[in-house]
Amino acid sequence: MANVGAIPVYKLYGEHAPWPTPEMVHCESIAARSRLHNWHIKPHQHNGLFQILYLDQGSARIQLDDMHRSMRAGQILMVPQVCIHGFEFSRNTIGHVVTLAYPLISKLTRQMTDGLAALTAPSMHTLGDDEESGYIRVAFSALDAEYRGVAPHRDILIEALLGAILVWLTRHAMQALPPRPKEAVRGGRHLVRFSELLEENYTRHFPVAYYAKQLGITAAHLNLLCRRTIQKSALEMIHERVLLEARRNLVYTSMTISEVSYALGFSDPAYFTRFFKRGTGQSPKDFRRRAGT
Repeated sequence: MANVGAIPVYKLYGEHAPWPTPEMVHCESIAARSRLHNWHIKPHQHNGLFQILYLDQGSARIQLDDMHRSMRAGQILMVPQVCIHGFEFSRNTIGHVVTLAYPLISKLTRQMTDGLAALTAPSMHTLGDDEESGYIRVAFSALDAEYRGVAPHRDILIEALLGAILVWLTRHAMQALPPRPKEAVRGGRHLVRFSELLEENYTRHFPVAYYAKQLGITAAHLNLLCRRTIQKSALEMIHERVLLEARRNLVYTSMTISEVSYALGFSDPAYFTRFFKRGTGQSPKDFRRRAGT
Protein backbone atom coordinates (compact mmCIF):
# COMPACT_ATOMS: atom_id res chain seq x y z
CA MET A 1 0.00 0.00 0.00
CA ALA A 2 1.04 3.61 -0.44
CA ASN A 3 2.39 5.82 2.34
CA VAL A 4 0.20 6.72 5.27
CA GLY A 5 -2.35 9.34 4.28
CA ALA A 6 -2.14 8.58 0.56
CA ILE A 7 -4.68 6.87 -1.71
CA PRO A 8 -4.50 3.10 -1.12
CA VAL A 9 -2.60 1.35 -3.92
CA TYR A 10 -2.99 -2.42 -3.68
CA LYS A 11 -1.79 -5.40 -5.61
CA LEU A 12 -5.16 -6.92 -4.71
CA TYR A 13 -7.72 -5.22 -2.48
CA GLY A 14 -6.89 -5.56 1.20
CA GLU A 15 -3.54 -7.24 0.59
CA HIS A 16 -0.15 -5.75 1.38
CA ALA A 17 2.01 -8.62 0.17
CA PRO A 18 3.53 -8.79 -3.32
CA TRP A 19 1.68 -10.47 -6.21
CA PRO A 20 0.64 -13.83 -4.71
CA THR A 21 1.62 -16.06 -7.66
CA PRO A 22 4.31 -16.00 -10.37
CA GLU A 23 1.58 -15.58 -12.99
CA MET A 24 0.53 -12.29 -14.54
CA VAL A 25 -3.18 -12.97 -14.07
CA HIS A 26 -5.34 -13.53 -11.02
CA CYS A 27 -8.94 -14.75 -11.11
CA GLU A 28 -11.41 -15.05 -8.26
CA SER A 29 -15.12 -14.81 -7.57
CA ILE A 30 -16.61 -11.50 -6.46
CA ALA A 31 -17.79 -13.17 -3.26
CA ALA A 32 -14.34 -14.52 -2.33
CA ARG A 33 -13.05 -11.07 -1.38
CA SER A 34 -16.20 -8.97 -1.02
CA ARG A 35 -17.81 -11.25 1.57
CA LEU A 36 -14.80 -10.63 3.83
CA HIS A 37 -15.53 -6.89 3.71
CA ASN A 38 -19.33 -7.08 4.15
CA TRP A 39 -19.74 -6.73 0.34
CA HIS A 40 -18.20 -3.25 0.46
CA ILE A 41 -14.88 -2.59 -1.31
CA LYS A 42 -13.68 0.87 -0.32
CA PRO A 43 -12.22 3.23 -2.94
CA HIS A 44 -8.67 2.22 -3.87
CA GLN A 45 -6.44 1.97 -6.94
CA HIS A 46 -3.94 -0.39 -8.53
CA ASN A 47 -0.58 0.40 -10.06
CA GLY A 48 0.43 -1.77 -13.01
CA LEU A 49 -2.74 -3.85 -12.89
CA PHE A 50 -5.82 -3.90 -15.14
CA GLN A 51 -9.09 -5.34 -13.79
CA ILE A 52 -12.15 -6.83 -15.48
CA LEU A 53 -15.23 -7.34 -13.32
CA TYR A 54 -18.16 -9.45 -14.60
CA LEU A 55 -21.48 -9.50 -12.76
CA ASP A 56 -23.39 -12.72 -13.43
CA GLN A 57 -26.06 -12.28 -10.72
CA GLY A 58 -26.80 -9.45 -8.33
CA SER A 59 -26.07 -5.73 -8.58
CA ALA A 60 -23.53 -3.14 -7.46
CA ARG A 61 -23.09 0.54 -6.90
CA ILE A 62 -19.69 1.46 -8.30
CA GLN A 63 -17.38 4.44 -7.97
CA LEU A 64 -14.88 5.37 -10.69
CA ASP A 65 -12.81 8.35 -9.56
CA ASP A 66 -15.48 10.99 -8.77
CA MET A 67 -18.26 9.30 -10.77
CA HIS A 68 -20.90 6.94 -9.33
CA ARG A 69 -22.83 4.40 -11.40
CA SER A 70 -25.09 1.38 -10.97
CA MET A 71 -24.10 -2.01 -12.34
CA ARG A 72 -26.44 -4.91 -12.95
CA ALA A 73 -26.21 -8.58 -13.85
CA GLY A 74 -24.85 -9.19 -17.34
CA GLN A 75 -22.51 -6.22 -17.32
CA ILE A 76 -18.70 -6.11 -17.52
CA LEU A 77 -16.56 -3.31 -16.11
CA MET A 78 -13.03 -2.49 -17.28
CA VAL A 79 -10.81 -0.65 -14.78
CA PRO A 80 -7.35 0.49 -15.96
CA GLN A 81 -4.48 1.17 -13.58
CA VAL A 82 -4.56 4.13 -11.16
CA CYS A 83 -8.31 4.66 -11.65
CA ILE A 84 -9.82 4.96 -8.16
CA HIS A 85 -12.64 2.45 -7.86
CA GLY A 86 -14.90 1.10 -5.14
CA PHE A 87 -17.91 -1.24 -4.98
CA GLU A 88 -21.02 -1.74 -2.87
CA PHE A 89 -22.33 -5.17 -3.91
CA SER A 90 -25.76 -6.59 -3.15
CA ARG A 91 -25.44 -9.58 -0.86
CA ASN A 92 -24.59 -12.91 -2.47
CA THR A 93 -23.62 -11.30 -5.76
CA ILE A 94 -22.18 -13.84 -8.20
CA GLY A 95 -19.48 -12.97 -10.71
CA HIS A 96 -15.77 -12.85 -11.46
CA VAL A 97 -12.89 -10.43 -10.95
CA VAL A 98 -9.95 -10.88 -13.32
CA THR A 99 -6.73 -8.94 -12.63
CA LEU A 100 -4.02 -8.72 -15.28
CA ALA A 101 -0.51 -7.31 -15.10
CA TYR A 102 0.19 -4.84 -17.90
CA PRO A 103 2.95 -6.95 -19.53
CA LEU A 104 0.27 -9.58 -20.15
CA ILE A 105 -2.14 -6.93 -21.48
CA SER A 106 0.58 -5.83 -23.92
CA LYS A 107 1.18 -9.41 -25.04
CA LEU A 108 -2.51 -10.17 -25.58
CA THR A 109 -3.24 -6.92 -27.44
CA ARG A 110 -0.05 -6.79 -29.54
CA GLN A 111 -2.00 -7.22 -32.78
CA MET A 112 -5.06 -5.19 -31.80
CA THR A 113 -3.48 -1.80 -32.69
CA ASP A 114 -6.47 0.57 -32.78
CA GLY A 115 -8.42 -1.42 -30.22
CA LEU A 116 -5.72 -1.00 -27.58
CA ALA A 117 -6.81 2.61 -27.08
CA ALA A 118 -10.13 1.29 -25.76
CA LEU A 119 -8.34 -0.10 -22.70
CA THR A 120 -6.96 3.21 -21.48
CA ALA A 121 -10.17 4.46 -19.83
CA PRO A 122 -12.72 2.79 -17.52
CA SER A 123 -15.85 1.59 -19.31
CA MET A 124 -18.84 -0.70 -18.77
CA HIS A 125 -20.42 -3.01 -21.34
CA THR A 126 -23.59 -5.10 -21.38
CA LEU A 127 -23.85 -8.67 -22.62
CA GLY A 128 -26.89 -9.41 -24.74
CA ASP A 129 -28.84 -12.53 -25.70
CA ASP A 130 -26.82 -13.06 -28.87
CA GLU A 131 -24.54 -16.01 -29.53
CA GLU A 132 -21.34 -13.97 -29.12
CA SER A 133 -22.40 -12.78 -25.66
CA GLY A 134 -23.06 -16.41 -24.77
CA TYR A 135 -19.47 -17.25 -25.71
CA ILE A 136 -18.18 -14.55 -23.35
CA ARG A 137 -20.27 -15.83 -20.44
CA VAL A 138 -18.82 -19.28 -21.03
CA ALA A 139 -15.32 -17.79 -21.36
CA PHE A 140 -15.50 -16.28 -17.87
CA SER A 141 -16.65 -19.58 -16.36
CA ALA A 142 -14.00 -21.53 -18.25
CA LEU A 143 -11.31 -19.02 -17.24
CA ASP A 144 -12.25 -19.37 -13.57
CA ALA A 145 -12.18 -23.17 -13.76
CA GLU A 146 -8.91 -23.28 -15.69
CA TYR A 147 -7.25 -20.80 -13.32
CA ARG A 148 -8.06 -22.99 -10.32
CA GLY A 149 -6.98 -26.17 -12.09
CA VAL A 150 -3.62 -27.75 -12.84
CA ALA A 151 -4.27 -29.30 -16.25
CA PRO A 152 -1.45 -29.47 -18.81
CA HIS A 153 -0.99 -26.36 -20.98
CA ARG A 154 -3.15 -24.40 -18.56
CA ASP A 155 -1.38 -21.08 -19.29
CA ILE A 156 -2.05 -21.35 -23.04
CA LEU A 157 -5.77 -21.85 -22.55
CA ILE A 158 -5.98 -19.07 -19.94
CA GLU A 159 -4.41 -16.60 -22.38
CA ALA A 160 -6.72 -17.74 -25.17
CA LEU A 161 -9.80 -17.16 -22.99
CA LEU A 162 -8.50 -13.78 -21.87
CA GLY A 163 -7.86 -12.85 -25.48
CA ALA A 164 -11.45 -13.67 -26.43
CA ILE A 165 -12.78 -11.54 -23.58
CA LEU A 166 -10.51 -8.59 -24.44
CA VAL A 167 -11.45 -8.73 -28.13
CA TRP A 168 -15.16 -8.62 -27.25
CA LEU A 169 -14.62 -5.73 -24.85
CA THR A 170 -12.56 -3.64 -27.25
CA ARG A 171 -15.00 -4.25 -30.10
CA HIS A 172 -17.83 -2.91 -28.00
CA ALA A 173 -15.78 -0.01 -26.64
CA MET A 174 -14.87 0.99 -30.19
CA GLN A 175 -18.49 0.93 -31.39
CA ALA A 176 -19.00 4.24 -29.64
CA LEU A 177 -16.20 5.77 -31.69
CA PRO A 178 -16.50 6.94 -35.32
CA PRO A 179 -14.88 4.68 -37.96
CA ARG A 180 -11.19 5.38 -38.39
CA PRO A 181 -9.23 5.12 -41.66
CA LYS A 182 -6.24 2.83 -41.89
CA GLU A 183 -3.81 5.73 -41.66
CA ALA A 184 -5.24 6.52 -38.23
CA VAL A 185 -4.04 3.22 -36.78
CA ARG A 186 -0.47 4.45 -36.40
CA GLY A 187 -1.78 7.61 -34.79
CA GLY A 188 -3.70 5.46 -32.32
CA ARG A 189 -0.48 3.74 -31.35
CA HIS A 190 1.16 7.12 -30.78
CA LEU A 191 -1.70 8.17 -28.50
CA VAL A 192 -1.51 4.97 -26.47
CA ARG A 193 2.22 5.49 -26.00
CA PHE A 194 1.64 9.16 -25.17
CA SER A 195 -0.79 8.09 -22.45
CA GLU A 196 1.79 5.66 -21.06
CA LEU A 197 4.52 8.31 -21.04
CA LEU A 198 2.18 10.83 -19.45
CA GLU A 199 1.30 8.36 -16.71
CA GLU A 200 4.99 7.94 -15.94
CA ASN A 201 5.93 11.63 -16.05
CA TYR A 202 2.96 13.91 -15.32
CA THR A 203 4.47 15.16 -12.04
CA ARG A 204 7.58 16.30 -13.92
CA HIS A 205 5.66 18.88 -15.99
CA PHE A 206 7.42 18.12 -19.24
CA PRO A 207 6.32 20.24 -22.22
CA VAL A 208 4.48 18.78 -25.21
CA ALA A 209 7.72 18.84 -27.20
CA TYR A 210 9.29 16.34 -24.80
CA TYR A 211 6.54 13.76 -25.36
CA ALA A 212 6.55 14.36 -29.12
CA LYS A 213 10.29 13.72 -29.24
CA GLN A 214 9.88 10.42 -27.37
CA LEU A 215 7.30 9.39 -29.97
CA GLY A 216 9.43 10.46 -32.90
CA ILE A 217 6.93 13.05 -34.14
CA THR A 218 6.57 16.82 -33.92
CA ALA A 219 4.65 18.65 -31.21
CA ALA A 220 2.26 19.93 -33.90
CA HIS A 221 1.58 16.36 -35.06
CA LEU A 222 0.95 15.17 -31.50
CA ASN A 223 -1.50 18.04 -30.95
CA LEU A 224 -3.26 17.15 -34.20
CA LEU A 225 -3.61 13.51 -33.16
CA CYS A 226 -5.04 14.51 -29.78
CA ARG A 227 -7.53 16.96 -31.25
CA ARG A 228 -8.71 14.52 -33.93
CA THR A 229 -9.18 11.69 -31.46
CA ILE A 230 -10.40 13.27 -28.22
CA GLN A 231 -10.99 16.90 -29.20
CA LYS A 232 -8.33 18.15 -26.79
CA SER A 233 -4.78 19.42 -27.22
CA ALA A 234 -1.81 17.49 -25.85
CA LEU A 235 -1.25 20.25 -23.28
CA GLU A 236 -4.87 19.95 -22.13
CA MET A 237 -4.32 16.22 -21.63
CA ILE A 238 -1.21 16.90 -19.57
CA HIS A 239 -3.02 19.45 -17.43
CA GLU A 240 -6.07 17.18 -17.00
CA ARG A 241 -3.87 14.33 -15.75
CA VAL A 242 -2.31 16.60 -13.13
CA LEU A 243 -5.75 17.93 -12.14
CA LEU A 244 -7.14 14.41 -11.84
CA GLU A 245 -4.38 13.44 -9.41
CA ALA A 246 -4.86 16.70 -7.52
CA ARG A 247 -8.59 15.98 -7.09
CA ARG A 248 -7.83 12.43 -5.97
CA ASN A 249 -5.37 13.61 -3.34
CA LEU A 250 -7.66 16.36 -2.09
CA VAL A 251 -10.58 13.95 -1.68
CA TYR A 252 -8.92 10.69 -0.64
CA THR A 253 -5.91 11.75 1.42
CA SER A 254 -5.22 13.84 4.50
CA MET A 255 -2.33 15.71 2.85
CA THR A 256 -2.36 19.47 3.23
CA ILE A 257 -2.75 21.58 0.10
CA SER A 258 0.95 22.38 0.23
CA GLU A 259 1.81 18.68 0.47
CA VAL A 260 -0.45 17.92 -2.50
CA SER A 261 1.28 20.70 -4.41
CA TYR A 262 4.76 19.34 -3.76
CA ALA A 263 3.66 15.74 -4.47
CA LEU A 264 2.51 16.86 -7.92
CA GLY A 265 5.79 18.56 -8.75
CA PHE A 266 4.87 22.18 -8.00
CA SER A 267 7.58 24.15 -6.23
CA ASP A 268 5.14 26.89 -5.18
CA PRO A 269 1.79 26.02 -3.51
CA ALA A 270 0.42 29.41 -4.59
CA TYR A 271 1.06 28.54 -8.23
CA PHE A 272 -0.59 25.14 -7.71
CA THR A 273 -3.66 26.90 -6.29
CA ARG A 274 -3.86 29.19 -9.34
CA PHE A 275 -3.38 26.21 -11.68
CA PHE A 276 -6.10 24.23 -9.91
CA LYS A 277 -8.56 27.12 -9.88
CA ARG A 278 -7.94 27.86 -13.55
CA GLY A 279 -8.66 24.21 -14.40
CA THR A 280 -11.62 23.56 -12.11
CA GLY A 281 -13.16 26.94 -11.38
CA GLN A 282 -12.58 26.62 -7.64
CA SER A 283 -9.69 26.68 -5.21
CA PRO A 284 -8.28 23.44 -3.77
CA LYS A 285 -9.67 24.45 -0.37
CA ASP A 286 -13.18 24.99 -1.76
CA PHE A 287 -13.02 21.77 -3.78
CA ARG A 288 -12.04 19.75 -0.70
CA ARG A 289 -14.77 21.34 1.43
CA ARG A 290 -17.48 20.71 -1.18
CA ALA A 291 -16.31 17.12 -1.57
CA GLY A 292 -17.06 16.64 2.12
CA THR A 293 -13.55 15.86 3.29
